[in-house]
Parts: sequence; C-alpha cells; structure tokens
Amino acid sequence: MKQGLLFLIFLVSVFSCQKENKLENEIAKINIDAKIERFDTLFAGVNVSKLNDLKKAYPFMFNEKFTDSFWLAKVSDTLQQQLFAEVDKTFSNFSSTELEIESLFNHLKYYFPEFHVPRIITITSDVDYRNRVIVTDTIDIVALDNYLGADHEFYQSIPVYLSEGFKKENIVIDLAGEYAKKYIHPVSHRTFLDEMIYFGKQLYFKDIMVPFKTEASRIGYTEAELEWAQVNESEIWRHFVEHEMLFSTDSKLSGRFIAEAPFSKFYLEGIDSESPGQLGQYIGWQIVRAYMEHNEVSLKDMLITNADEIFNNSKFKPRK
Repeated sequence: MKQGLLFLIFLVSVFSCQKENKLENEIAKINIDAKIERFDTLFAGVNVSKLNDLKKAYPFMFNEKFTDSFWLAKVSDTLQQQLFAEVDKTFSNFSSTELEIESLFNHLKYYFPEFHVPRIITITSDVDYRNRVIVTDTIDIVALDNYLGADHEFYQSIPVYLSEGFKKENIVIDLAGEYAKKYIHPVSHRTFLDEMIYFGKQLYFKDIMVPFKTEASRIGYTEAELEWAQVNESEIWRHFVEHEMLFSTDSKLSGRFIAEAPFSKFYLEGIDSESPGQLGQYIGWQIVRAYMEHNEVSLKDMLITNADEIFNNSKFKPRK
C-alpha cells in the first residue's frame, strides 16, 4: 500500500514537472530581445565635447535646473569616479543579467499580451537603495551601484538585513517586484490580512515571472530563513489567529510582520531573534498559493481579486 502511494506521488510529480517544462519552453519561444542602454558608462566618459550629445540622447536624465558645469563637476568628482570604477568592475559583462531580464519580459508578454518591451537604462544613483529600480510604461531604470555585492564597502553604513539583497542576481527579482505593483489592483490596506494578501500577490507574481530564481531569493530570505519559516509555519499561523491579528487594523502589525526587518516581532523571548522578518508576507504568499491551487482562476484575475475572497476560498492549511 505504501509503495503504491509513493509511486502515485512520483507519477504526479513527473507529470507536473513535464507540464511546467512544456510551459516554460512555450514562454521561451517568445524570445524577446532586450537592449540594455549603459547610461552609467556613457556618463562616466563624458566631457565638454560629449555632454551636449548625451543630453540630446537622454534629455530625461538631466535636470534642467543644473548647468553643464554641474554635470562636468559631478562626473569628475573623486567619489563619483570610484563609484563608476566599482560598477564597471562588477558589470563589465552584463550578459547573464540581460538574459534574466529577457526571460522576465518573455513571461510578462505571455501572461500580459499588452505588455510592451521598455527601454532598459542603467545608471548610478549615489547608492539610493530605496529606488534601486524604477519601472514605467516605456522605460526601466536600474541603478547598478545598488548591486555590487552584499559585503561591498559602499554599504557599510546600511543595515545588513537590507544590504544582503544588494547583489546583481537580484536585479531581475527587484524588476519583477516593481512590475507586480503595476499589475496588482490597488486597494486600501485596512486590515493585517489585506496587507498579507497584497504582499502574497507580489510574491506569487514573482513565482510566475522569475521561476528560475529560488523561493528564498524571491522573498529576500537566506535558505536557512526560508526553512525556519516553513518549519514554523503552523506556529506562526496559530499565533496570528489566537491573537486575533487577521482582521485587526492595528498599523503596528505591519512594522512587526510585513516590513523589511532583521526579524519578526512576536514579543516572545528566544523566538524573535531566531525568526526572519516579513513573516506576514510569507504567510500571505502561502494563502495566495493555496487559492491558486484550489481555484480555476487566471493570474490576471487573481491580482484584482480582493483579499477576503482570496482568503475565504483558499482552503489554506499551514504545513506542519
């Protein structure tokens, strides 16, 4: 009996993998060719004779209230030169990142046929890590100085739980996250459950758009942190339910369990220091996954479905 059950599980697993591989092959055939415009490199090499041409090619990159002398002084600044050098060292070869962006765009085009491939422009931003990527209808801007590696000297004053994500492998994940915000129906986050489902939608969107990235990297966890969340999923859920958090409008819950943080705040000795942050996002992710598993609904429709409907029809049960 046990052997028969194991064989059945094996067959289901094989069939599922074959189905996923077929879908990914179909998506890959879209074969979008993304062009990366290295504005950062062009600006690093600018001088008096080249500046006007660069401003004509990229007028939206130059604030008109600043004179030419400002831009020439900026490009020759010692710290700026160091920034250019470090970016050039890390991104001397952009081919692997370009391929990942093209794969993201293939997935976006498959699920959203109206998607138009934007211009992709790389810049430096004086390590403005709160705006690592900016996505618009026609242009995607990527600030490469925010992806030099978690241990880079430029990030010494930034909390480790944030700088851990500052590596070039995360560029496409950050882009996927920004596109998720564009496609998710905007709602007022009245309750903790609203917040959880909203971020759960973002993470599910990443599941679909960047399946070549690990689960841990999609949520910004280490593998150990993801394992902690999975092992303790039932206890996390019980805590949320027993403390009547799901439908609470207490804004402090967002800071405790949704926002980026070194750990979640259960206010339990020994637990908080062991836990990863964003456990509210993690649980929301599992609820959205359960909803998509148990309902015949498209990605597009799910993204505009309200949180209560998703939760009530998810049949969510935490893993034990």
